[in-house]
Amino acid sequence: MLALYAIQNERLVPIDPATASPMDAVWIDLVNPTAEEDAEVERLTGIVIPTHEEMVEIEISSRLYSENNALYMTASLLLRGEAPMPQSAPVTFILTDERLVTVRYSEPSVFRTFVQQAQKADSNLKNADSVFITLIEAIIDRTADILESISVDTDAISSSVFATDQTEESIRGDYKDLLRRIGRSGDFTSKVRESLVSIGRLVNFLTAECGEQHPELHERTGAISADIRSLTDHATYISNTTVFLLDATVGLITIDQNNIIKIVSVVSVVIMPPTLIASIYGMNFRFMPELHWAVSYPLALVAMVGAAILPYWYFKRRGWL
Repeated sequence: MLALYAIQNERLVPIDPATASPMDAVWIDLVNPTAEEDAEVERLTGIVIPTHEEMVEIEISSRLYSENNALYMTASLLLRGEAPMPQSAPVTFILTDERLVTVRYSEPSVFRTFVQQAQKADSNLKNADSVFITLIEAIIDRTADILESISVDTDAISSSVFATDQTEESIRGDYKDLLRRIGRSGDFTSKVRESLVSIGRLVNFLTAECGEQHPELHERTGAISADIRSLTDHATYISNTTVFLLDATVGLITIDQNNIIKIVSVVSVVIMPPTLIASIYGMNFRFMPELHWAVSYPLALVAMVGAAILPYWYFKRRGWL
C-alpha cells in the first residue's frame, strides 16, 4: 500500500495516490509494498527501496548508511504492545533533502497515532526533516508508555509474590500464572531494550550524518538521545526486577517442594517401626512363644503405636515439624 502525505499550514495532509504523484508528497509511507509500488517510487524519487530481506539484516552497515545524498536508517519497532505476545519488526526510514520515505511490512500503532496527531493545527511541521524527527519522538513516547505499563505489571507481580494476606494454598495455586506473567514481562522488556538500542543507533548515526543539510535534526537529536538513555536505564531496572521476582518465585516453589518432601520423609520414618513390628510377628515360624500369650495381640498393637509416637515426638521436639 502506498500512502502519500503533504504539508499544509504546518499540518500533515493525506493526498490520494490515484490523483497525485509521489513527487508531490513530503512523506511517502510504503506499507507491505508491491514490486510495482517500489519500482514507481524508485523511478520518481531516484532512491533505492530496500527489500524486506535487506531490512531484517542485523549488520549495522546494512541498517545505517548514506547513499546518493539520502540517509537510510532501519530500526526495530514494537508491535501489538497490548497483546499477550508482543513482537518487533524492522522499519526503514529514508531521508532526503525534500522528502521522507518509510518502508515497513508491519503495522506499528505509533504510525496511526502519529498521522492523527500530525493533522492537528499545532503540529508545527515544516518539511521532511520535521516530519521525520517528530515521528521519531512519537516512537520514543510510545516506547515510554509501553515501559510504564510493564513497570505497573511488574509491581503487580511483586505484590502477588510477596503478599502476606494470602493463604499458602492460594499462593501455591498461582505459581504457574506468576511464572507466565514473569516470563511475559521479561520477554517484553527484552524486546523494548532491543528496540531502544536500534533507535539509539539510528539517532547516533543521524547526529553524525545530518551535517549542514539538516540543521533542525542536529538540534533535536541531543534531547532524543537523552530520552533513549533514560528509557534504557529504566528497562534495565525492570529487567533486573524481573530476574529477582523469578528467583523469588522459584525459591518459594522450592520451599514448598521441600516441605512436601519433609512430610513424606517424616511419615515414612513414623510408619517404619510399626511396620517392622508387624512384619516380625507376621512371620510363620513355628517356635514364637509370644504367639501363645493371651495378651500378645494387644501388646503388639501398643508396641506399634508407641513405635510410631516416639519418632513423631522426637521430630516435634527438635522443631522439624
